[in-house]
Amino acid sequence: MTVELSHAMSLAEVAALPAVVDLMTAAQALRIKRTTAYALARSGSFPCPVLRVGGSYRVPTSGLLRLLGLAT
Repeated sequence: MTVELSHAMSLAEVAALPAVVDLMTAAQALRIKRTTAYALARSGSFPCPVLRVGGSYRVPTSGLLRLLGLAT
């Protein structure tokens, strides 16, 4: 799932995300800019768990939902 970065995500959009999202989708949900998101991921300081898969970053949505207080 690719999400447009032109708008902030609503809580309903975040709750409807698939099990794992790319770093930019997670950054959009957290309202973090691209450069900051990559810097945080590289340093291990992204505010929720991030997985390195090959040359890309993936964020389990469960951690993102927990961080946002949306986990059930």
